[in-house]
Amino acid sequence: MHNIPDFIAIGDITTDAFIRLNEAEVKDCINHNRQELCLSFGDKIPYEFVKILRAVGNSANAAVSATRLGLASSLLGNVGDDQNGKECIESLVKDGVQTQFVKTNAGKTTNYHYVLWYGVERTILIKHEKYDYMLPDIGTPKWVYLSSLGENSLPYHLELGSYLKDHPEIKLAFQPGTYQMNFGTDALVDIYSRTDIFFCNVEESQRILKTEEKDIKKLMSMLHELGPKTVFVTDGIKGAYASDGTDAWFMPVYPQEPFERTGAGDAFASTVTVALALGKTMEEALMWGPINSAAVVQKIGAQEGLLTQEALLAKLKDAPADYKPSKI
Repeated sequence: MHNIPDFIAIGDITTDAFIRLNEAEVKDCINHNRQELCLSFGDKIPYEFVKILRAVGNSANAAVSATRLGLASSLLGNVGDDQNGKECIESLVKDGVQTQFVKTNAGKTTNYHYVLWYGVERTILIKHEKYDYMLPDIGTPKWVYLSSLGENSLPYHLELGSYLKDHPEIKLAFQPGTYQMNFGTDALVDIYSRTDIFFCNVEESQRILKTEEKDIKKLMSMLHELGPKTVFVTDGIKGAYASDGTDAWFMPVYPQEPFERTGAGDAFASTVTVALALGKTMEEALMWGPINSAAVVQKIGAQEGLLTQEALLAKLKDAPADYKPSKI
């Protein structure tokens, strides 16, 4: 048994198979106010290459990010008793993430996602294995980082909420995934009310709050009402926003053109969390986050581009003069 780490990320692990497409179209779907990836139906679609990335997923990405930035981190997650699971654990160990809380489930397969990559964007085909989620004794880490889990994980969230209530010294960062948003805020009231820092993007905030409100300050205020003490809302290439309930800030993106956008949100959320865990101010944490996001989108996938603290601080030193948060 390892010592209790500073940072425990809780969430599902997956393998991502990146399929680079070169013959597709992106069209506006007017009825649903979104864009859609279009492929010729019933045809043979050529692709450029496939790249397999092990031990990814929101929480796995956060654990790797925390380790590279200087925290002792661990991942609490599940894999199957297959070759993918073995290689996911090996990948985590290689990245310095403690794996004492990764459970190998007999008779189960490890999550495997397909990423359709076209241009700088990606569309991900996901499938979560239905694991028997169980919360081990994680002790009292300084931070718990909670993100994407499967559709059968609601009782697990209730168990975690009770554990966190009994251990008020643990700080909680919450970056909800698809099924956590589907559960609704009432079902996860013990999680929301216990959250110290909360992360989502603009569209996710509207989905969580069941609103069409577009004013980001109002959205952050509504998120605060659910319980989180500090709220971060990202808005893609437009930048990010934060509120501690008293003051609110806007932070521009770090100026760098993307190659592939997977993992930008995870990099931002995990890096801000680590900065705050290291005692940085809100303004400093906001300046750290976009730098790691910009680095991640220079590589394929969510982990290869994650920076060490030394590399991040070097980029911060070279940042333009207007790269700083402003109160709004």
